[in-house]
Amino acid sequence: MFVSKDLAVNEKGHLTIGGVDTVDLAKEYGTPLYVMDEDYIRQNMALFRDSIDKYYGGNGLVCYASKAFACKEMYRIAKDENIGVDIVSIGELYTAMQVDFPADKICYHGNNKTRREITMALEYGVEKLVVDNLMELDLVNEIAGQLGITAKILLRLTPGIDAHTHDFIKTGKIDSKFGLTIQLGDAMEGVKKAIALPHIQLLGFHCHIGSQILEISPFAHAAEVVLDFIAQVKKECGYELSILNLGGGFGIHYTLEDDPDPYDAYMEQVSRTVKAKTQELGLKLPYIIIEPGRSIVGPAGITLHTVGGIKNIPGYRKYVSVDGGMTDNIRYALYGSKYDFLLANKADQPKDDVVTLAGRCCESGDLLGEGVQLQTAQVGDILCTCATGAYNYTMSSNYNRVCTPGVVFVKGGESRVVIKAQTLEDLVRNDI
Repeated sequence: MFVSKDLAVNEKGHLTIGGVDTVDLAKEYGTPLYVMDEDYIRQNMALFRDSIDKYYGGNGLVCYASKAFACKEMYRIAKDENIGVDIVSIGELYTAMQVDFPADKICYHGNNKTRREITMALEYGVEKLVVDNLMELDLVNEIAGQLGITAKILLRLTPGIDAHTHDFIKTGKIDSKFGLTIQLGDAMEGVKKAIALPHIQLLGFHCHIGSQILEISPFAHAAEVVLDFIAQVKKECGYELSILNLGGGFGIHYTLEDDPDPYDAYMEQVSRTVKAKTQELGLKLPYIIIEPGRSIVGPAGITLHTVGGIKNIPGYRKYVSVDGGMTDNIRYALYGSKYDFLLANKADQPKDDVVTLAGRCCESGDLLGEGVQLQTAQVGDILCTCATGAYNYTMSSNYNRVCTPGVVFVKGGESRVVIKAQTLEDLVRNDI
């Protein structure tokens, strides 16, 4: 059985997270329920923050990729841990601003930002607006001129690297909706245009090659490709860029099949690549930004469900149904993502059954996993899905008019609600 390092089994045979009994959490707050270990989140933030100091002499910034999991409390924690954030929407920006997050530590991404989004970002003072394409570059320049300011930007590059991950989360290929392509020439066109525009200050480049990447070499290769391009820009334009944002995408353990490289090893190897390459090319060492998201919150979270119907079809499979499903974890239906599961109230017992975990939605594809090893389930058992801190709450939906679960943080043996569970009244609040 694989479980995250913040999980344990107590004397009752129950699963605990951050020292809190998950069965008690299910009784107190109900299910479905997202639970996250705040101490573990802070430890992961500190790990990346300290690695910037260790390998780049403090010449850089960690930006938590908040699309993984966003709420006011997460932005408060990031602020408290002295890191930045990566945002991708006006909603994430607005949420961050509600807790007075420092705008100079925000990287704002997106391949189709609206005029309203760009205006709000510039009015708030965001200093790292990541421009995705040539049309957006013109729009940012126009809005900055109207506001009487100079927009500080990074250009997003597509480095042409095919990382080994699911097609839906590959972002560094030439054929991508994101960024300006180095190989096809539009990246250099963007650079020359940005330098010439009156209300734009081009600070550097951003690249992101994908998500849930389990090896170091694609990141190191991406750094080399972008640094080569920085040298090319310096040679052709006489303009040396000062910021290199290497993005995120570091993989985590979901099951025993996953074997990600340690994050410290990633930071060390990529820093050696960056330092060697800048020396070879005669460049100044740029200010380094990284954007870990899943790797900060993914392993720190679990989801609790209650087992309902159990249906055994002899010669085919056994279905174990729970009171959630694709509305609170769509990743299996969307990506075929695998998880480790266990019954929280039987955590000390062997996994002696193989089942298909089914959700409650009116969809045959509403499954959490197939061929899942699990303790023998009974109605009322508490199912735990491990490593759901990233891209579960943020991708949740109200399909079938199902309410979105609440989120509980545990810390120091205590629990507290950080996002309330939706009520039936919430579901109809905006109906006319």
